[in-house]
This record gives sequence, structure tokens and C-alpha cells, in this order.
Amino acid sequence: MSDTLAAAVAQADHVMRHWQYDADGPVKIGSDSHKRMFCRMLLESHNPYKPSVIEWPKLPPDALKRLTALPIWDIAVQTEGRASIRVATYAATIQDPLLREALVMDGEEEARHKVVLSKLVEAYGIELAAEPPYPPPKDAEWAWMKTGFSECIDSFVAFGLFRSAQRSGYFPEALVETFEPVIQEEARHILFFANWVAWYRRTLPFWKRPWFYARVAAVWVTLIWDRMAIARGIDTDGVARDANFPATGTADIGESLKPRDLILLCLEEDARRMDGYDKRLLRPTFVPKLARIALRFMKA
Repeated sequence: MSDTLAAAVAQADHVMRHWQYDADGPVKIGSDSHKRMFCRMLLESHNPYKPSVIEWPKLPPDALKRLTALPIWDIAVQTEGRASIRVATYAATIQDPLLREALVMDGEEEARHKVVLSKLVEAYGIELAAEPPYPPPKDAEWAWMKTGFSECIDSFVAFGLFRSAQRSGYFPEALVETFEPVIQEEARHILFFANWVAWYRRTLPFWKRPWFYARVAAVWVTLIWDRMAIARGIDTDGVARDANFPATGTADIGESLKPRDLILLCLEEDARRMDGYDKRLLRPTFVPKLARIALRFMKA
């Protein structure tokens, strides 16, 4: 890599992780300023890397064997395929130009994750099952909410597991660093989604809010059911069950940590990855709160 290209990559990586809103003073949740803030965060912190030019590092035989043996590549690719069409379908229903632009960017980044994974499996000779079709969802808002809340759960776990994999040396540092932008993009996505939820709830007429709360609760029930299905594996027709890639992709590659230590690491990494963004942006808090509650019942 040339010095010029290396500098450009470093600058894009910095911008991806550090963003400040250029308006001073408090920002009221649910206001137009709040909407501009979280939309511009996503748009202006976009990292324009191209999967087609990623230089996948050559792996030693033992690391290559570990990579190709992981039984997660089909579900990883299919999950990102579904996520991209869900976000794009919801974006097409939005009339607000700025919000629609941000949602389109979100969907394009999800689609790019799928391309990254496809390039990775191609580079290392990993065979995939035939992909199923990804039809647009009939209920665009439901599908968008399901994708967003799913990423809030899975990314929180992935942050800790990815850091654990980095520390353990399970894969070479070069491979971990190559995949790092995908993990940080997930942080941006859940930050955007958490602020969208708060903004959208505040903009609804009071008589519509109970229905929104009911849909949120139904999404969580569905996600719990989905994760029970994940534990049973892949459908007999070869279609991988839904899960966010970073969580499924790192579940087997970290250190042998006790549950309490893993939760603490997830909390630490979640805070670190969110630290560079404007403090006035709401952080995803539901999963971290559950994690802290769980810690109270675990022995040190």
C-alpha cells in the first residue's frame, strides 16, 4: 500500500469512529435537530472502502483450517442479504429526504457487508450453499425494526467476542484488522437505530404510541424465538436462520472466558466503540442494562 493510500485509509477510519454535530447546545429528542444529528452522523462517518480491492492476507495453514472449519459462513452471508433488502424496502417508504438518504446508506452498507463476506469466502476457498431469494418484506417498518433490534443484541455480543479473538490470536492480526471496519459499521448502525427509535416514538401522535410499543414488544418476542431457532441450526431446505453476522461469526473464535468476564468485556468494548461519537446522541442501552442486571447474579 502506498503512503498516500495508507494515509487516506487512516483518515477514513478516523472519521468513521469520531463524529461531532456542528450545532451547539442541547438537542431535544424527537426534534428536527435530533433527526439531522443522527442522520448526518451516519452519512458523514461513512467509510468508503471497497470490498473488491480488499487485500485479504495470506493465512498460515493452521489459521486457514480454523477459518474454513467455522460453520457460520452460510448464515452470515444470508443474514446480510436479508438485512440489506429489509432496510432498503423501509427506506423506499420514507418521504423525508435526509432520513431516506441515511436509510439508503444503511442498506447499502449492509449489502456491502455481504460482498465483504462473499469476497472472504472466495479468497479462502470456502464453499457456500446456494443462496435463497431475498424478497422485499410485506411490512417494511416491522422488518426494519426487527433488523435494528437484532443488531443491537448481536453487535453488543460481537464487540466483546471480536476483541477476545484479537487478544487470543486465534486468527492473525492482519485478518482481524482487515475485518475491523465491518464491526465498527455495526456500531454506527445501532447508534443510528437507537436514535431513530427515540425520534420516531416522539413524533408519533399520542394515540399511535401504544401500537408502536406493542410492535416493539412483539419484535423482542420474535427475536427471542429466532435465537432459539438458531440453536437448532439451519432449516432442512438449506436456508440459514436469521442472525447478525458479527455475533454468529465470532462465537467460536475468542478466548475461553467465563460468562461474567465475557459480559464485562462486551460492556467495555461497547463503551469504547461508542465513545467517539457526539455525546448528545442516544446510545443503545437496553442490552447493556440487561447485561449489568445479569452481572448482579454472577459470582466474581
